[in-house]
Amino acid sequence: MKPSMSLKTQNLALLLLFVIANFLSYYHCEAADEDSSKLGASFIFGDSLVDAGNNNYLPTLSRANIPPNGIDFKSSGGNPTGRYTNGRTIGDIVGEELGQPNYAIPFLAPNATGKAILYGVNYASGGGGILNATGRIFVNRLGMDIQIDYFNITRKEFDKLLGPSKARDYIMKQSIFSITVGANDFLNNYLLPVLSVGARITQSPDAFIDDMLNHLRGQLTRLYQLDARKFVIGNVGPIGCIPYQKTINQLKENECVGLANKLAVQYNGRLKDLLAELNDNLPGATFLHANVFDLVMELITNYDKYGFTTATRACCGNGGQFAGIIPCGPTSSMCQDRSKHVFWDPYHPSEAANLLLAKQLLDGDKRYISPVNLRQLRDL
Repeated sequence: MKPSMSLKTQNLALLLLFVIANFLSYYHCEAADEDSSKLGASFIFGDSLVDAGNNNYLPTLSRANIPPNGIDFKSSGGNPTGRYTNGRTIGDIVGEELGQPNYAIPFLAPNATGKAILYGVNYASGGGGILNATGRIFVNRLGMDIQIDYFNITRKEFDKLLGPSKARDYIMKQSIFSITVGANDFLNNYLLPVLSVGARITQSPDAFIDDMLNHLRGQLTRLYQLDARKFVIGNVGPIGCIPYQKTINQLKENECVGLANKLAVQYNGRLKDLLAELNDNLPGATFLHANVFDLVMELITNYDKYGFTTATRACCGNGGQFAGIIPCGPTSSMCQDRSKHVFWDPYHPSEAANLLLAKQLLDGDKRYISPVNLRQLRDL
């Protein structure tokens, strides 16, 4: 009797251990899944400041898939990826810092399918803007309307991958939508009247900015209707201070183009009002205002304080006093120390500048990011 009782007991004990082990293993997996997907997906919209390679797949005059672009991008071994900088964009750095194991994948890339999209998708396009006419000088580019059309396709894919209910939760509660757009609407539209048509030539700055903001309101509302809830919107930087503008206008080192910066400031004031309006009117949504203008202006004004030697000369480029006319390419002159230049090329910040800008957006105070910073937004 005794041996059979102990055998029974042993069997029961083994069964119990098996159940407990399975439970713990299941619980561990679930917890790990929850932890690893805390950020959810990073959805990136905008222009060349955050394009991660979409323009590589377009017949366009705006491309960065030639060396030495990407020379400091570790994931590609220093090969160009289509990013308009020497290393990572602000979008890349923010995703890393918020715990994403992979960069948001360009929507037009052939491998942007299946589970690869769960970490996020990048829709940004060099030359793209809020208005559809913006960037026509480049022949092809993805404007915001098309980028949101593409997100609509991704949104349906998420339903297939996760099931409608889980997909909705994942997008609404765990994912961040970042929009960096507007500069091209001035640089490659309003300030290029020779390429504009009809009313655009005679349109006042006020009317043009009205047009931009009305379109942007519609675009952000459309994303909200597709379950976006956590937004960060960058304002337009000091576009009158980029090496290209300083070079073609033959300015001194400490001067910026007044009209371009004035337009940016005018738009930025109105953008802040629009985001406040959307925060009031779209239940459950949080729209963060990223004050890119003041952030970049701080770097340009006090560049030496941040370890830079110049905030006027492009590291990679050719033409004029600030190497600001011909974009970065294989025949461009390139600076010795890329980390000492605020600008990588005539238009775009270096990775060193992007790191400082991203840090303020992640952990900064209300001067630069409000009503909360990006780390706080992730945890909402």
